[in-house]
Amino acid sequence: MIRRTQVAIIGAGPSGLLLSRLLHLQGIDTVVLERHTREYVEARVRAGVLESSTVELLREAGVGERLGREGLVHEGFELAFAGRTHRIDLQGLTGRHVVVYGQTEIQRDLGAAHAAAGAAIEWQAQQVSLHGLQSQQPCVRWQQAAAARELRCDFVAGCDGYHGVSRASIPAEHLAQYELLYPVGWLGILADVAPVSEELIYARHARGFALCSMRSRTRSRYYVQCPLTDRVEDWPDERFWDELRARLPAAHAARLQTGSSIEKSIAPLRSFVAEPLRFGRLFLIGDAAHIVPPAGAKGLNLALGDVRLLHRALVEHYRTGSDTLLQEYSARALRRVWKATRFSWWFTQLMHRLSQEPMAERLQLAELEYLSESRAACTALAENYVGLTPAEP
Repeated sequence: MIRRTQVAIIGAGPSGLLLSRLLHLQGIDTVVLERHTREYVEARVRAGVLESSTVELLREAGVGERLGREGLVHEGFELAFAGRTHRIDLQGLTGRHVVVYGQTEIQRDLGAAHAAAGAAIEWQAQQVSLHGLQSQQPCVRWQQAAAARELRCDFVAGCDGYHGVSRASIPAEHLAQYELLYPVGWLGILADVAPVSEELIYARHARGFALCSMRSRTRSRYYVQCPLTDRVEDWPDERFWDELRARLPAAHAARLQTGSSIEKSIAPLRSFVAEPLRFGRLFLIGDAAHIVPPAGAKGLNLALGDVRLLHRALVEHYRTGSDTLLQEYSARALRRVWKATRFSWWFTQLMHRLSQEPMAERLQLAELEYLSESRAACTALAENYVGLTPAEP
């Protein structure tokens, strides 16, 4: 079966669904292909700290109502080190804040909006392949329910993540790839317990990094640094809570509420950037092109920043016939991507135990002391955390 659309979108995560939603509101036809089921995609536990530009974009897409009701506005966060804490006053230093609202909830909001609009999403699309990307009419082929399908389109948006087909469809000689692997992972759990603090706590400890985050006032998301060789089975709940408590300042450890985990996973840390973000009529978005370690909460925000730029460029193309913004998409997106990659790398180096060298530990503590004493240093951290100004068309 052969179909026709204007924009084929590979991947039905937040970036793919948001791009489709924004284009739909402008009368631009899309089809989204996703290899998993809707239930699987909506159950994935991911990021939860949103920059103000991300919140504005979700509102523009008409999916900001529940976010406005349930999102938690955070005007600062705490750095914990050497048994004490120092608060980074985001609002006071930058005039901006972040909003805590889980990616799972964004996924559900977008899914509901698409269902209500009758948008075209092909779930369980298997063996997806991209063809004719440098021609005027690329096409996407896949298998679904044992039948061969083909979609002809004007453009392809690759929103299918690090392991997806989109980046893999670009010949190696047309792509530069940069990668840094870190020697540790994040063990994260989700639990229905009240957060230990109203704001996030990033803890640097001799035993390793820890993060106290949340998804709501009754659901907490906690992480501890662990070796890459560890397995989830090595970390029963009791061991996790004991380790988290040991890495927090005494006052916070005393307030920590514990309970049974409802999700537990280990994620390796990496910095990765591929460039350019365009090959012919294929455009890469989010994890398909760049990954940052989760410290600093940049991953989802960067992906939706890509969506903002590509959406504006496609609207310009269909409204005016101009391809200026399409031609500028990669350069505009990469300017922000590299700055956020630098920040995430720096923050990871600052807060994690990546080396057993005593010198490395003393340098970390010296930099944290400097942060606690310097408004200028805190302002630089805060500016990056709330999000550098998007590269608007």
